[in-house]
Amino acid sequence: MTVTLNKLEYGALLVDIQPKVITTEEENDRALSIVENLLAEEKLSPEKEQILRLLVSLIEKFEDQHYQLAASTPHSTLIHLMEERELRQTDLVGIIGSRGVVSEVVNGKRPISKAQAKSLGSFFSVDPSLFVNW
Repeated sequence: MTVTLNKLEYGALLVDIQPKVITTEEENDRALSIVENLLAEEKLSPEKEQILRLLVSLIEKFEDQHYQLAASTPHSTLIHLMEERELRQTDLVGIIGSRGVVSEVVNGKRPISKAQAKSLGSFFSVDPSLFVNW
């Protein structure tokens, strides 16, 4: 389905917003602010929807080039999931082993075994391979 845009409304939005290739943090922050404002609106016109899509593409391109994510390790994945769900080490006792084993795994003193990876994958409802070094 092709959406027909009101050229006057779309043109007015382009003049007001002046989207362009993002090259600085300030430009990225400005684009993010506009996106947030658009997302806060209950119903976007087709013209605003197109502007939103354009800005998101520009932001993604900038962030892909400037924010390289470090490769995640099994340990950092575990810590992240625990923090995200506000879990403590005691919550993993019985899932991946005794209190001592859990402490060693969580503190990075012991690698996560394949059996523990399966248990963690099931517990967190994620792919167990996230917890295995390749």
